[in-house]
Amino acid sequence: MSSLRSRLWGAAFATPALDALSPVARSNFTHLQLDIVWYGVLSGSIIAFLQIYAVRIGANVFQVALLSSAPALVNVLLGLQAGHWLANKPLNRITFVTALWHRAGYLLLVPLPWLLAPAAEAWALPLLVLLMSVPGTVLAVAFNAMFADVVPPEWRGHVVGRRNMLLALSQGITAISCGLIADRVAFPASYQLLFALGTVAAALSTYHLGRITLPAVLPPRVGRLLDAEQPGLMRFFEGSRLGEGLRFLTRGGGQQLLRSDLLRGPYGRFMAVYLLFYTCLNVSIPIFPLFYVNGLHLSDGDISVGRGIYFATMFFGSLGVQRLSARFGHRGVLAAVAVMYADYPLLLSFSQGPALYWTACLIHGVVVGIGSAAVLNRLMERVPADDRPAHMAMHNVVLNLGTLLGAGLAPLAVQFLGLRWALGLGGALRIVAGLALMLAG
Repeated sequence: MSSLRSRLWGAAFATPALDALSPVARSNFTHLQLDIVWYGVLSGSIIAFLQIYAVRIGANVFQVALLSSAPALVNVLLGLQAGHWLANKPLNRITFVTALWHRAGYLLLVPLPWLLAPAAEAWALPLLVLLMSVPGTVLAVAFNAMFADVVPPEWRGHVVGRRNMLLALSQGITAISCGLIADRVAFPASYQLLFALGTVAAALSTYHLGRITLPAVLPPRVGRLLDAEQPGLMRFFEGSRLGEGLRFLTRGGGQQLLRSDLLRGPYGRFMAVYLLFYTCLNVSIPIFPLFYVNGLHLSDGDISVGRGIYFATMFFGSLGVQRLSARFGHRGVLAAVAVMYADYPLLLSFSQGPALYWTACLIHGVVVGIGSAAVLNRLMERVPADDRPAHMAMHNVVLNLGTLLGAGLAPLAVQFLGLRWALGLGGALRIVAGLALMLAG
């Protein structure tokens, strides 16, 4: 217990020599902390409940899959171009402007129930997310690159540790509070309150992003970020840290980022296994909200408790990654945890009420906290330091193609098997993908 407490304190609250910081750096760190608090409120309200809302107004599995996959589609089409365009641009200014455009879409969610019938609204939501993802893709790349430029490598452990803890707290508290509100206020006004809260939080987060100033001398572009915030990507579940390498898309130096020669070597086989993993991972994701509402008939309060448990245990799970990697190596940790991603859909498929759902959230939060870092640690181990932009560009395409393919398979699984058996299939596919990573990753 004392070891865990020391790691928590050391990562989040240990304060190195603050006097050595310039006023610009001290101001940037303050705004980065306030940004993550409000982003956590946004994540715990709108992002955590948007798919649930879609199901409650009658969205089918295809429409929910569109919600999940729209950001990935835009990222495949625009991600590399955004990286090229951002090279040598003022990243702080572009981060602020694209955040404004992206997050303006959240404001439209509030009056949507007054403007459209539920059937039309179920189609409008994926379209809105698709449009928001255009500036959102640029925002995701710009923020990732800007963060590396404003936080020197020697300060990243302190800044990221504190941000990740603040994110876990704000996400969990917000999610549980929103569920309690939704249970006590008539539908759809309950969700309009949630959307209004998330919109205000998005505006405040954007304000703090706009106050960040680039230093006169940029720090060395080395090391890992390990920051859990992913503005612009709108990953609804299990997406922690998967956008971390986006900053490398801005560092291609005008060279071709997508290269066919990478597919012909060992890295191509490695990416094929990652594509299988991401595809199998995403088959279940559009099914989860449908099963919560139509299969288990959970209240919003029940769902929010699970969300809070998941956010908390994901953070605590991430604290053990460094020690596990030091003992077993990145490949060993990945091999052990990859198969365990099957726990959530399999446990849900046996669930008859909230108790097993909460248990699944508790276990799966730890798995994702370790697994999301393990996937990236192993990836960075396979990426040569002198050619990271091209290798990470290939991974970005694989990640988003896997999201699209997996989401596309979800409606077929539900149509032929039903919700419960489709979850079982999703769990089985995750086992297959985990074994593939274990053997070839």
